[in-house]
Amino acid sequence: MKPVTPPQGHMPQRLAPAREFAMRFTSTPRGARLARRLVSHRLNEWGHPYTSPANETVTLIAAELTANAVRHGHVPGRDFHLSLTGTGGALRIEVTDTLTERLPVPGPQAPDGESGRGLLLVDALAHDWGLAPRPAAPGKTVWAEVRLPPPADTP
Repeated sequence: MKPVTPPQGHMPQRLAPAREFAMRFTSTPRGARLARRLVSHRLNEWGHPYTSPANETVTLIAAELTANAVRHGHVPGRDFHLSLTGTGGALRIEVTDTLTERLPVPGPQAPDGESGRGLLLVDALAHDWGLAPRPAAPGKTVWAEVRLPPPADTP
């Protein structure tokens, strides 16, 4: 299992992004659903078609992270923030919520349980993931990185 907290307690340094998308969403199931759809749409625009494995993988990770932000990071009246950053052959997904007290922890679940598998999916699909405290305000950022093939519009 990958560590939940990155080495030295902070997120790794990032290269200058080639592509970026960021947006704030209401901390509701509807906001999470909209975030998931916009991630898929943005990836399609960036050359990873809707039915490609890259689009499906990143969309699933985004769906899990946004659902967790709504379910476990919800503070009434506060939104969550999603960002996508593409650099070279990697894409970073970050979801920031405003609740510091509840940290994501993957763990064994009951075979017939209806929830609790989201972080296990993220762990299986992402090349790396973790969390970091929000530097300027209460909350946390859960991030995942996925290596992607070159976009379809690139030779």
